[in-house]
Amino acid sequence: MGIYDFQVKTNKGEEKSLADYKGKVLLIVNTASKCGFTPQFQELQELYLKYKEQGLEILGFPCNQFAGQEPGTNSEVQEFCRLNYGVTFPIFAKGDVRGETAQPLFKYLVEQQGFKGFDESHPIAAKLIGALKENFPEILAGDGIKWNFTKFLVDRDGQVVARFEPTTAPSALAKDIEKLLA
Repeated sequence: MGIYDFQVKTNKGEEKSLADYKGKVLLIVNTASKCGFTPQFQELQELYLKYKEQGLEILGFPCNQFAGQEPGTNSEVQEFCRLNYGVTFPIFAKGDVRGETAQPLFKYLVEQQGFKGFDESHPIAAKLIGALKENFPEILAGDGIKWNFTKFLVDRDGQVVARFEPTTAPSALAKDIEKLLA
């Protein structure tokens, strides 16, 4: 099983094959509109505009599993992203990204790239880690996705080559993306 074997739901509920993205560099991100990391939409959109002509696709997957930070409907999420951050990359249907109910795509991504720690130099890293320890200690165990805006980088051959936690700003991925686009 590889990345191109997965079907995902668009924000209109239609099936979309990831095989449609063969040959592209993918950045797959679980998102939320009411999160301390939500401003990352701005940098994600900047990356998309800068590199899409060279073959980058950013795929956003809204999730409400983390402190209810994505309460909206699929159309509300789409509208929020477009109006507040000018997002033009695809935002898919809302769904789970961790645990038993996780979308199969995210189970696969986590199997391919486990958790390697947070970037503790990020301005809200200490707050995130503290909140997880205090309120959601079970999230810290294992390789599962820890919070919104976890990012997975996939090369043109469909290999999941890197995972970046919410504490890594999208702009910090530019060099990794450029290597894969070259």
